[in-house]
Amino acid sequence: MLQSPLNYTGGKYKLLPQILPLFPKHLHVFVDLFCGGCNVGCNVQSRQVIFNDCNSNLLSIYQTLKSLKKECTFQWIYEIIDHYNLSLVSRHGYEYYHCESSKGLSQYNKDKFLKLREDFNKMGAAGRQDSYYYIMLFVMIVYAFNNQIRFNNHGEFNLPVGKRDFNKKVEQKLSDFIDRIQHKDCTFTCKDFRDFDISTLTPSDFVYADPPYLITCATYNEQGGWSEDAERDLLAFLDRLHHRHIPFALSNVLRSKGKENRLLADWLEKNTGIYRAVPLSYSYANSNYQTKDKSSVSEEVLILNY
Repeated sequence: MLQSPLNYTGGKYKLLPQILPLFPKHLHVFVDLFCGGCNVGCNVQSRQVIFNDCNSNLLSIYQTLKSLKKECTFQWIYEIIDHYNLSLVSRHGYEYYHCESSKGLSQYNKDKFLKLREDFNKMGAAGRQDSYYYIMLFVMIVYAFNNQIRFNNHGEFNLPVGKRDFNKKVEQKLSDFIDRIQHKDCTFTCKDFRDFDISTLTPSDFVYADPPYLITCATYNEQGGWSEDAERDLLAFLDRLHHRHIPFALSNVLRSKGKENRLLADWLEKNTGIYRAVPLSYSYANSNYQTKDKSSVSEEVLILNY
């Protein structure tokens, strides 16, 4: 299976062996409503995929990778790495940078990464948001803390440097990802799920929703990015899909660290015999967005209307 080159929070790559067999066969249009790292949509069998997310920077990276020639993408990536003198262990090894694999490369890359970040933010402030700008953003994400993407209220990328660099594994993931999205019939849309038009969808299509989880403490949920109102709106959105006989699957967490998503639990109870929740056996104990209690296992489910 193909793995996204972006380590996006809440990515479903490790759950794909459990999720994909539950999807209907012979799909026409597959809608990845909260596509994130695109792990699900890239691996599903369908005639067409619509990748949607409300993160405009994320979607712009994907659109750039789809439209640019792959050779140009890699040429720019290595130009940026060389220009800012960032580490490239695959070329020189750790000793060249006076670093150890166990400790990572942050000490060497810190000042160079901050210069890249400064120049990138200046480009954005000046209104230059072209293809090169989004390749710079990709490089920054690769070298950033936990390979995450985060902008402040002023539209500035504000993550610190991370421990790793553009290694061969990331390079291969990116190459495979570009091949997939350039040869697959797929489109990228940047919409709030409430604004996504379902009027053209048919019972031969499928909607997969992997929203921010209401009761977990992920990066995307730290500042009220996902609220109870958003949760209610999403559940109503899924009800509308069901009334139109459009199959859907919802990834979510019913319970985690002593908390319960009562909105979700009540919705399931209300729709007993209509929707079913399939337990998924995977802990995010090693995920970067967990709190200090790494041993707690979330009760993650895939909710289906078929």
